[in-house]
Amino acid sequence: MPDLTNNVAIVTGAVGNVGAATAAALQQAGARTVLVDRSADRLAAAYPGLAGSPDHLFASGIDLTKAEDADRLVGMAIDRFGRIDSLVNAVGAFRGGKPLQQEALETWGYLFTVNVRTTLNTCRAVTPYLVRQGGGKIVNVAAGVAISAPAGLAAYAASKASVVKLTESLAAELAEHGCRANAVAPGTLDTPQNREAMPDAAHHQWATPDDVARVIAFLVSDAAQAINGTVIPICGRG
Repeated sequence: MPDLTNNVAIVTGAVGNVGAATAAALQQAGARTVLVDRSADRLAAAYPGLAGSPDHLFASGIDLTKAEDADRLVGMAIDRFGRIDSLVNAVGAFRGGKPLQQEALETWGYLFTVNVRTTLNTCRAVTPYLVRQGGGKIVNVAAGVAISAPAGLAAYAASKASVVKLTESLAAELAEHGCRANAVAPGTLDTPQNREAMPDAAHHQWATPDDVARVIAFLVSDAAQAINGTVIPICGRG
């Protein structure tokens, strides 16, 4: 486990499977965390042991589809800790299963709003601060289908591919300022939701949210200081 002592990390989607695993991994490595969720009360329920902690902040009621909320989030983190060392964008949503010509345009709009706009807004909000600070790390959560998309997942794959290209361009822009941006691209993960949806699948071959979290913890650590603009597939054990 990398040493992230006193690092301040923003984790969006902190109540989701990957977000919660990432928050736990970063905290275990010594990081102070800003945990973000759209709901006003889910963070307190998900992290009862952190309520009132001086080392962790609940950023509840933050709607990252709104640029002003992303700006407010960054302000909250700076007001509390005086710095931001890393941003992990784990907000995301999945819909799919229909051929492209049958998939509702509303599904396309929803997935691009949740998967792309939230990532765009947080990156736009935090990047000026990281540049002024002279360093920082961003990790965006894409998906394996962004690299190779199967039938029936055009909308989801396209939204996650947008996250990949956003990350690559941002990495090129930030390199001269001592900042890094990378993405992870998990395949099907071993979560309760996926087990319920695919009860007959080979669950033991799937990667876990903890597997993803360990890669993210590495990417925001000094051990990954030479890694910028990459997309790391996390494909499981198959």
